[in-house]
Amino acid sequence: MLRKFALLFVFFLAFHCLVSAQATRHFTFHYAFTIQDVAAGQRLRIWFPAAHSDEYQEVRVVSAKGDLPLKKTRESRFGNQAYFAEVSKAKGGDLHFEVVYDVVRREHLTLGLMRPRLQNASLNKKDNQLYLSADKLVPITGLPAELAAQVSTGKDSQLAKARAIYDYVFANMSYDKSGTGWGHGDVLYACNAKKGNCTDFHSLFIAMARSQGIPARFEIGFPLPANKKSGEIPGYHCWAEFFIPQNGWIPVDISEAWKHPEKKDYFFGAHDADRVQFSIGRDLKLNPAQQGDLLNYFVYPYVEMDGKEYLRVSTAFSFEEADAERNQAATRESN
Repeated sequence: MLRKFALLFVFFLAFHCLVSAQATRHFTFHYAFTIQDVAAGQRLRIWFPAAHSDEYQEVRVVSAKGDLPLKKTRESRFGNQAYFAEVSKAKGGDLHFEVVYDVVRREHLTLGLMRPRLQNASLNKKDNQLYLSADKLVPITGLPAELAAQVSTGKDSQLAKARAIYDYVFANMSYDKSGTGWGHGDVLYACNAKKGNCTDFHSLFIAMARSQGIPARFEIGFPLPANKKSGEIPGYHCWAEFFIPQNGWIPVDISEAWKHPEKKDYFFGAHDADRVQFSIGRDLKLNPAQQGDLLNYFVYPYVEMDGKEYLRVSTAFSFEEADAERNQAATRESN
């Protein structure tokens, strides 16, 4: 009995040390946008993703406001949450929307001596099929499958195969946003151009992993500068996870590893706390359903005017660390 309690104590101590060692960021995140030059009398429908709480981030909505009433919805395929607004006859002009979040984001660590090893982790049939299937721009046959087969030859485990695929993408892709074609997560473009942004890096990884029978999923949100307490965020960041029964979902961030090669090993099995996640998956059908094509991914607002995508949308994303925000508030009060 004493031995049993001793083992339990060691386990909980190790778990506490792991949690304590994980980096955490507490910040306010502003998601704002303006729909410009709306024509009067037109039918307008608006969707934009909602940040959510999960094992690695705690999200609280501080405020959600707009020039049209907002309704919370959820799409059925991946469970992504969103805000939705509509008007049958718009008044015309500009429409403004903003959601302010309070977020606590924790570092996501899955590999290493301190991480408990899982024995019976599994995906249900629906998720297993979902994360092994091709997406419109993410084929799991042809060239990416051939590359995956080559680099994983002789690897005796799914984890070793995933690492070989990670190493291939890291070594053969360049983070380069010049020209056209990048940013769509088009795997065949990535295979041929061997360059792109985070979307292209991780789409290639996902395609190659799925072709080897390794479930993998696409996740997207926004980055936070590691060395700043506040500021504007110019655009999105995306990353990926793959699943093996021994460890569950394992995070990877190959584009960040490419930018910081000294962290290459870290980003195979970890996501830092310098991010906030908004949605997962590709080829998204929103709720209520959009009239246009399935969304390639969902991180920016999607707007339809009279059933057609409307592109005159400007965005403004920013953040403040919780301490920085309190200091700013105290300064304003003192003045």
